[in-house]
Amino acid sequence: MARRALGPATLRAVQALAAAARDTAAPPRWLLGCSGGPDSLALAAAAVRVAAGRDDLRVGAVVVDHGLQPGSADAAARAADAVRAIGLTDVVVRAAGPGPADAGPEGAARTARYAVLEEEAAAREADLLLGHTLDDQAETVLLGLLRGSGPRSLAAMAPRAGRRLRPFLGGDAPGLRRADTEAVCAELGLDPWRDPHNADPRFRRVAVRERLLPALAALADAPPDALTDALVRTAALARDDADLLDELADGLARECRTTEPTGPAGLRCAPLGPAPRALRTRVLRRWLVEAGAPEPALVHVRAVEALVTDWRGQRFVEVPGLRVRRAGDRLLAVPAGAGPSGVGGPEPVS
Repeated sequence: MARRALGPATLRAVQALAAAARDTAAPPRWLLGCSGGPDSLALAAAAVRVAAGRDDLRVGAVVVDHGLQPGSADAAARAADAVRAIGLTDVVVRAAGPGPADAGPEGAARTARYAVLEEEAAAREADLLLGHTLDDQAETVLLGLLRGSGPRSLAAMAPRAGRRLRPFLGGDAPGLRRADTEAVCAELGLDPWRDPHNADPRFRRVAVRERLLPALAALADAPPDALTDALVRTAALARDDADLLDELADGLARECRTTEPTGPAGLRCAPLGPAPRALRTRVLRRWLVEAGAPEPALVHVRAVEALVTDWRGQRFVEVPGLRVRRAGDRLLAVPAGAGPSGVGGPEPVS
């Protein structure tokens, strides 16, 4: 019996997954993050079809139950059954923890979800495939802009980042929109789950999708798809710039880092001072995070930067979780509240 021809949307999804397979180390193993929604069902359907043509590709899926809604366990079980019906047999359901309390409901759920997904992928030595679409990418760019957190935030989601692969964001094959994943489900007769949270404008991403994007498209007198394309291009350009700056900052950090008798590593000020600010602040922010400061804001990075570029004998700078001071040519950090004897070891002998 002849095999049924793929519909146009399904063909695009399969082409995206086939391109992802070429970006997977041997022996190729994939773990799909599946919610049972249109994007993840389209991802699973395409993965099954790519795997059918390759004897060496192993594909599994994990469904994460956040426990945030009544009946969430039943919804997760139905999502797992839907993925099995597509043709995957290695499907597990995992419960997620509560996530960090200070991250907000969306951030906490995202952190908890990725912790589960990354743990499962690492245990299987697999790449983690996610079904984010070009529409998700455009929303992420706008969310980054609202946070005001610089080009790395505007770079949004990389098609490849560590274990994480997002085939529908494009690259070697064209990307897919949300309408495409809906079309895949329609072509294949799949009945995706509709998460009620995805229609609740109290969540910032939903408000961006339902209110901000249409308003911007109207203001630009452009079709919504054209605005999405522009935002996706912005992410790609910002990512190229951010990647280069991060690479240059890595070299500067290696030049500046010092080993201290006690406490975290220090930083030498002499190479930092004349460095371009874009590199200097990157080095300082990473150093603060490594030393124990949770998500230092720009105001904290700038205060520590003043110890390098505008030092007038200040005693120290307080940032969340840390106290930072300058001792000669070194920046030293200890947990907030530590006494003078605990600040980065002894003073240098002059």
